[in-house]
Formats: sequence, structure tokens, C-alpha cells
Amino acid sequence: MEFDELSNRVIGCAIEVQSHLGPGLLESAYEQCLTHELNRNGIAYQLDRPLPVEYKDIRLDCGYRIDILVEKQLIVELKSVEEIRGIHEAQLLTSMKLAGVKIGLLMNFNVTKLKDGIKRFVL
Repeated sequence: MEFDELSNRVIGCAIEVQSHLGPGLLESAYEQCLTHELNRNGIAYQLDRPLPVEYKDIRLDCGYRIDILVEKQLIVELKSVEEIRGIHEAQLLTSMKLAGVKIGLLMNFNVTKLKDGIKRFVL
């Protein structure tokens, strides 16, 4: 499967982080380092963007947040877990639906090679 250019650029930044840090750190460390790489590469993003839930005719602030929204068109959901599970995938897919974003990357940094910890989703 071919990734779009933006996904490839973000993945390149994530690989740079993973190659320097390796597995085993908290998600927050990878998040800060990835955003540093995005800045260095001139990629616009929003960190911890609020994600309201719209139910019928009301909008609810339930405390949901998008880890990283890249250029208003790609959601990056970061994990540092033993393995990606269905609930992690569902979390990203739901965030994509609520935000109206069509592309998402689920990245698990707790792997030896980051390519083994990346899943891409398209709505």
C-alpha cells in the first residue's frame, strides 16, 4: 500500500525519533520528540487538540483529545505498548470520524523497528 506524501513525511520524522530513542519510554516522551521533528521539518501540527462529541443536536466536551493533528488532514495516535490491540484501532477510527479527518496513523513506539509498529487507516 502506498502512503501519501504527508504520511511518509510524518513516518520519516517518527523513524528519526525511534532510531535515537529506541523502545521502552513513555508515550509522552515520544510525543515531545516527534513534535520537535515535525517542527524541524516544517510540518504544521496541533498537539492534544480537543475533540468534542456531537450527539444529535448538542456538542459535548467529554475530554477527548487528538494526540497530534498534522496539517488539519492527518491524525497521529501515539502508543508505547506491548502490542497494538483492537481498542487502539477503534480509538483512532472514532477520532477520525468525529474530527472529519480521512487519514490516520497509529504508531506504537514500543517496538525494535518502528515500521513494525505503524498502521495506517483511511476512511
